[in-house]
Amino acid sequence: MALDPLTLLTLSIALAAAAALYLAVEWRSIREPSLLFWSAGFATITVGSTLALLRSSGLLLVGIWFANGLLVTAHFLFLLGVARFTGARLSRGWYLVFVAWGVLLLLPDEPSWSKVMLVANSLLVALVTIRASFLLRPHGKSLSVGAGQLRYVLLVHGLFYAVKALSVVIPGTLIDLAAFRGEIIKVSLVEGAMAIMLIALSMTGTERHRREKRIERLAARDPLTALYNRRALEVRAPRLLREVSITKPGALLLIDIDNFKLVNDLYGHTAGDRLLITLSEMIRTVLPEGSLAARLGGDEFVILLNDASSERIVELGSALRDQFHKVASQTFTTPAAVTLSIGASLFDQPPASLAALIEQGDAALYESKRGGRNSIRLVDRTLASDSLSPS
Repeated sequence: MALDPLTLLTLSIALAAAAALYLAVEWRSIREPSLLFWSAGFATITVGSTLALLRSSGLLLVGIWFANGLLVTAHFLFLLGVARFTGARLSRGWYLVFVAWGVLLLLPDEPSWSKVMLVANSLLVALVTIRASFLLRPHGKSLSVGAGQLRYVLLVHGLFYAVKALSVVIPGTLIDLAAFRGEIIKVSLVEGAMAIMLIALSMTGTERHRREKRIERLAARDPLTALYNRRALEVRAPRLLREVSITKPGALLLIDIDNFKLVNDLYGHTAGDRLLITLSEMIRTVLPEGSLAARLGGDEFVILLNDASSERIVELGSALRDQFHKVASQTFTTPAAVTLSIGASLFDQPPASLAALIEQGDAALYESKRGGRNSIRLVDRTLASDSLSPS
């Protein structure tokens, strides 16, 4: 079968329809709204390319003007999809693209009409496509190879249309939109078929990567407080603990809410959950850069510090205790005060394991509870000291 323009156009219709269906199926599993915009864009190309076949039957208004208008619409949908994907906001001025296309209806039917139509169509497609590429620019490295690939595919596709618009004004260029004649049209059809495949694959790969990253983040986070869970802490803690030395001691703070059960019993578990979320937000506020915080379970939290000192531990623990006691006492009236007990361990040698370190913190926490609660017990295990310090 010869690859004449009609054959290439038919191939493009099949590829665009397949891409629209493929992205729609991906949306059913990924549920990312941007995929719907992209799927709609390819579906629009399918309809527009099908209508373009009618121009050879003499239906020029539908086969040329309306079909090319749908091509502009399809690329505008790609732009909307990229904007949704990147979280960017498009100004309303971009909708003037359709006004510009509508103005072409007012042009007189002259021999130069085909060239004017092709120039306008190419420039509008180039404009929205290059804009979509630029929206992806800040995300190319931070998201995935797919995002970078999508950015460059869109950029090359947009630049191709810009060059196509410029080539129309070259003397001797023969274009006949009604009969699909002209080398520019043939090249454009080939480029369009290739672009459909590359854009569809890049878009899907980009969304799948982001979904996988989101799942990875969710798996590492406690669903209630959004702090790391114990499993994530076990993965991330070794790197921090390996950096511990005599000159840069590490520290662990094990935090437990005193009389937390009273809040659940008197006000319900929803109130208890709110209190846990409040504490997690306080922990984020005081957490130094490079440190780790996690919810171990129930009302127990842990903080791992690097380059720590006893003064820093007491300062951080006291700040948490004061903030938490103030909020809890104002929010809940209970027979016994709802406060924080903290067991801390300062060390200058990497521990045998995170579990062993937590056991040390648990022993200090027990001393804090036994000493009357609402206090900090710090065990200094550095070479310079070996003592138990109350606060």
